[in-house]
Order: sequence, then C-alpha cells, then structure tokens
Amino acid sequence: MATRTTGPLVSEQGRTAIADTVVSKIAGIAARDVNGVHALGGGTARAVGALRERIPGSRTNLSQGVTVEVGERQAAVDLDIVAEYGVSIADLAAGIRRNVIDSVERMTGLEVTEVNIVVHDVFVDDGSEEPSDEAPRVE
Repeated sequence: MATRTTGPLVSEQGRTAIADTVVSKIAGIAARDVNGVHALGGGTARAVGALRERIPGSRTNLSQGVTVEVGERQAAVDLDIVAEYGVSIADLAAGIRRNVIDSVERMTGLEVTEVNIVVHDVFVDDGSEEPSDEAPRVE
C-alpha cells in the first residue's frame, strides 16, 4: 500500500520533520533583514543576549525574540521587536511578515499561517551606543 503524500515534507520515500529551532532561526534572520528593525526580543531577552555576546567564543542567538509553533504542514511565528525611530510601524510589520513568510515557506515547505508581531520599544539613536575613546581598564 502506497503512502499518501500530504505535502512537500511527506512522500512515498519518507517524512521530513523540521525542528522548531530551525524555523525560529529562519524567522529571526528574515526579520532582522528588514530595514527598520533595530533588535529582536523584549527588554529581558535583549539584556541576556547582550551579556551572552560578551562571552568570548559565544554566538549571537538568531532566534532571540522569536517563538514558533511547528506542525507537520504549517507553522505560526510570534516576534518581539524593537523598531527604529521614524519608521512607519504598520509598514515595518507588513515588511517583516512578507519576509518571514517568504523565507520560512521557501526554505521549509511549511505553510506559515500567521506572523504576530509585538513592538516592545522604539530605538532612538542619540549617539549613546557609540564606542568610547577610553582605554580599556584591562588587557
């Protein structure tokens, strides 16, 4: 008896399962690629991420601020972002949705049913994030 195919991830030769972390990384990278996104994650997640990045040899958490629910054929994505000041949040959200849906569907074959976005803050570049000219205290 032949197995009925129900989508691009299931065939007569077998099934392909995609982990939640894969979808969250794809969605995180796609969201960061949109102009006007300053950062992903709420305040606590960004603070923990900043500490983690200071550890030598650590990597940026590409799924920070991203929560996904992945089924056999569909995925839903929730994003927490910080927007750049001056950017239309409605246009930004539309661009993020378009980019996340396109990337996840193209790379995984899953249908993205929804992309929910929470804007936690607006980043205002006041020059305070510039590197200081002070010499480091230790070498």
